[in-house]
Amino acid sequence: MKKLVFLSLVLLIIFTLSQTAFSQLGPSVPRNETLIANILTGRVVIPDNFNVWAATWRTPDRGIQQLMLEPLWIVDPATGKVINALAATSPMYSKDFKTLTIKLRPGCYWSDGVEITADDLIYTIELAKSNSGMSYYASFQEVVKLTKIDKYTVRVDLKEPNTRFHTYFLDRWGACRPLPKHVFEKVKDPVSFDFKPPISSGPYVLHSYDPGGYWVLWQRREDWQRTPTGKLFGMPQPKYVLFYYYGPTEKQVLAQNNHQLDMADLTMEGLRSVLSSNKYARAYMKNFPYIVNVDPCITGIYFNIAKAPYNNKEVRWALALSIDIFEYLATAFDGAATMGALLVPPTPAYLKWYYEPLENWMKNFTITVDGQKVKIYDPDAPMRLAEYAKRRGYTVPNDPKEIRAIFGYGWFKYAPDIAEKLLIKNGFKRDKDGKWLTPDGKPWKITILAHTNPAHPDFRNGFAASQQWKKFGIDVEVVTTEQRATMLQVGDFDASSDWPATEPWGGHPDMYRTFNAWRSEYVRPIGERTFGHASRWSDPRMDKVIEELANTDWNSVKVKTLGLQGLKIAFEEMAGIPTCAYPGIASYDEYYWTNYPTAENPYCIPYHHWPNFKYMLPFLKPTGRK
Repeated sequence: MKKLVFLSLVLLIIFTLSQTAFSQLGPSVPRNETLIANILTGRVVIPDNFNVWAATWRTPDRGIQQLMLEPLWIVDPATGKVINALAATSPMYSKDFKTLTIKLRPGCYWSDGVEITADDLIYTIELAKSNSGMSYYASFQEVVKLTKIDKYTVRVDLKEPNTRFHTYFLDRWGACRPLPKHVFEKVKDPVSFDFKPPISSGPYVLHSYDPGGYWVLWQRREDWQRTPTGKLFGMPQPKYVLFYYYGPTEKQVLAQNNHQLDMADLTMEGLRSVLSSNKYARAYMKNFPYIVNVDPCITGIYFNIAKAPYNNKEVRWALALSIDIFEYLATAFDGAATMGALLVPPTPAYLKWYYEPLENWMKNFTITVDGQKVKIYDPDAPMRLAEYAKRRGYTVPNDPKEIRAIFGYGWFKYAPDIAEKLLIKNGFKRDKDGKWLTPDGKPWKITILAHTNPAHPDFRNGFAASQQWKKFGIDVEVVTTEQRATMLQVGDFDASSDWPATEPWGGHPDMYRTFNAWRSEYVRPIGERTFGHASRWSDPRMDKVIEELANTDWNSVKVKTLGLQGLKIAFEEMAGIPTCAYPGIASYDEYYWTNYPTAENPYCIPYHHWPNFKYMLPFLKPTGRK
């Protein structure tokens, strides 16, 4: 009885918190004119500091990057496009790539009425370059000269050719966004400056905030049409946007059920709860697997290539072929995932750019086992995952094209017999109990470093891989630790279940961001911090692709050709084991607002924590409910 009373009190407190999230703002902020979204990264530690140009973390996803600031350019993974925001045109380089010309969009204003001009951009770069406490300090050391061509045009002269210098200003959950010169030039210390109250280049201004860090309220600018958002997409429909930190999933679920949270990021269990109890709720996909399939991250497993036996690509292939991807994704995500066999996420854009062009190549790709060439790609793996979903009672389309769009184009074959032959070839053997021994006769044990949060894909990938390899006869331990980042950087691990490849841009076919992390020159011995990907994988052929990309204009058709080459190399060498795209879970409550971006209408990446959020708001439609 005491336990029941305690649980009832806890639920009452949670319910009360969900109700007070909005009511404490007062009657002057109408609920039906307000969009409420959860703060993804938690309670704001320094709520009265809005200076995100300092290198210190200042929780930009409380509305600063989504509403307050506009970048020069921004990528959108849902549409596969790069949007010119404060910039009027794409970046313009000289033939030798030592000069970049940036043209700003005329008629854009700071919220205090001062026009945004070349002076702001020049000052931003100069300030960051001269102050080590500012973000992009190291990056802007490349700049040797800044020239104001006219009121809206800046020429940037660089020490060395750099075809990707503009990407420092390309917003993809982070970028150097121009700051207001007329404000910062009056400040003695730009690092400690709190920029309070902040002024905006985006369509909203700060209304109020909680000193405790739980919420921030933003109000639409009266002159919203003088911002890139207004010029490109029209008036944002909500007059107010409230970012509120509710805490764990169960609190977000209760808040959404009470129509006090319009946009949430939930676990799959939380999403199912909302969908079953709130008739106004919906996910990105109407039916199973419900997930966001435009997230630009590939999840999976990678190895410490500096450590035997993982420095042997045939061992890595054996570990991949001993995984049944159907069982793996059923275990990790209950089948709610889009599998991918390339080290790039299988989003609609990357399916078009890379998966479709490489599909026949993957189907015909072979590895040699006992002198025989064996094909290792299974294009029917998504069909098995779809059948699993049907058996679980979910609604799944019958059209193979639709199934592939949802569950992926294919994966590696489940071939434990081939995996066994590869291992035996390389000196491994089984003991009397069928357990694998390494070539030196010792029991083979793999330790996988995983995320500490059981709801995170890293955690789930780690334990799913563990089950597969245990079934194959390997002793596997999954270690969840807060020290993982440090351990990965110094090479103190066997395998890890975080991103097997650095995320690409998401809205552009350029793979430089991914490939560059595999530069041979970045690799360091175990015990030293690596400058590249924690796997320490590299390949001379990939170095050549990276160098060629580095000397190729990012808008050249050659970029895609080089992307295909690099992905083939990473595939052949099993640089990491990709499993599925990040299964984002967006939950919408349509009680007050509708026309969120969905799989049927993917006009924008559907996350409220991404900087693209401001470009979503003009398309929302009020329901008229009070």
